[in-house]
Amino acid sequence: MATVFTRIINGELPGRFVYRDETCVAFLTIAPITYGHTLVVPIEEVDRWTDLDGTTMAHLGVVAQQVGEAVRTAFDAQRAGLLIAGFEVPHTHLHVFPANSMAGFSLNPDEMVADPDPERMDAAAEAIRAALREAGHGEFVPA
Repeated sequence: MATVFTRIINGELPGRFVYRDETCVAFLTIAPITYGHTLVVPIEEVDRWTDLDGTTMAHLGVVAQQVGEAVRTAFDAQRAGLLIAGFEVPHTHLHVFPANSMAGFSLNPDEMVADPDPERMDAAAEAIRAALREAGHGEFVPA
């Protein structure tokens, strides 16, 4: 059975995509640590990031760095946080989010944005897309 991420990637479920290439996608999570929290996900369904081939993992790192800089810029954050956990969905994903302190480095459901506002989520996705375009990655930004 396909994971929820595969279903989002395939268009069976909605997603706020900010990046897409032949290897991976990036879209906003529905359970953000903060607005701008983005997931970088390989198109290939692999449960553990340690099971990815080196080329794919390296590519995810490059894309996470590009998305991270876009997130940092779009939200005027001091840093972009990066976490890999993998317990929520059995499909490798890198969490990238704006960070101004260590306080935001938790995937505890009690510390996430409660009931995220759809308009703010749409605006966050568009801000990240704009920052990616501005940084020269427009060919990978979905319309």
